[in-house]
Amino acid sequence: MNEQDTRSLSEAEIEDIRRLAHEHLQARHWEQAGDAFLKIVEQTSDDEDALYGIAQSLDGLGRYDSLLPLADNILNLYPNSARALAFKARALQKLERISEATIANDQALLLDNQLPLSWINRSGLQLLQQKFPEALRSAQRAAELAPEDARAWANRGIALLNFQRLTEALADFDKSLQCDPQFYFSLQMRGEALCSLGRMQEVIANARQALQTQPNDVMILTQAAQALRSLEMYDGLQLVAKELIKQTPNSVFAWEHYMRSCRGMGMYNDANQAFDRLLELDPSNIQFWTFKADTLYRLERYREAVSIAERAVQFDMDYAPARRVHEKALKMMYQKKEKRHKAPAPVQPQE
Repeated sequence: MNEQDTRSLSEAEIEDIRRLAHEHLQARHWEQAGDAFLKIVEQTSDDEDALYGIAQSLDGLGRYDSLLPLADNILNLYPNSARALAFKARALQKLERISEATIANDQALLLDNQLPLSWINRSGLQLLQQKFPEALRSAQRAAELAPEDARAWANRGIALLNFQRLTEALADFDKSLQCDPQFYFSLQMRGEALCSLGRMQEVIANARQALQTQPNDVMILTQAAQALRSLEMYDGLQLVAKELIKQTPNSVFAWEHYMRSCRGMGMYNDANQAFDRLLELDPSNIQFWTFKADTLYRLERYREAVSIAERAVQFDMDYAPARRVHEKALKMMYQKKEKRHKAPAPVQPQE
């Protein structure tokens, strides 16, 4: 938020600024709302409405280091303010000071049992503590008190996910996004629910929407990779896997999906190179050794395929896929050798 002009304002001017500030809050224009409320506070430092407006703006912007001292300042002015305690609890929760957040939020609820933010906070804290039945009840209460708040529905959806009530969870994430289409957390969780339900085309559509605003998000890219692999859409999978490798260069998941995209597109040389990195990351994975042997087989590098298949069999003598690759590569290696031996001698030129 910017430094503001500190000239004296008339009451009418202050109220015009207040009206504009609340319009910005309603539109989730957090920066503009905070700047407008700050103009009022510069005129009247104890203006409760403006202080809460700044707090809400800081919450929306995710500036919890600034929100915490502001909440304490409001509490110095208004010691029995449930809203200030709720904002303090939210800042403490986001700063991972869970015990302090729980105490502050409980105090807020003692002062005002109908405060939506406190119930949102409580459900979030209970989710962090893996108290899922309690979190579901708290999120339900939050949604009843503030059905327009995306966070309430998102918390309820998370609680339902943990009970494997996937269809209900998906409906809650949809409600959350109806409240705030830009609420990225709900887009992420919606993707998780769709993946679990096996609705992979919708996962891809959800990922496209999310990646428009955060193109490097690993969680969304991972969901997209799972969906594209399931649908055998290897062109798209390769693009997503390459981006995942950029973001997480030591990720077995990213390299495996890049390898699978290469194999799916018949790019066996590229797949073989990907295996080198995969086996650096996970050298005891019998499946990767077997896939590498099969890839070498497809490249007609039979001797190497036999050697790699033997490495795979060393991990598990009874692993049938590795034994099959070994047998067929060995067979082709000998056939190739026999063909070389049976090749006719070159015709000598006549004198």
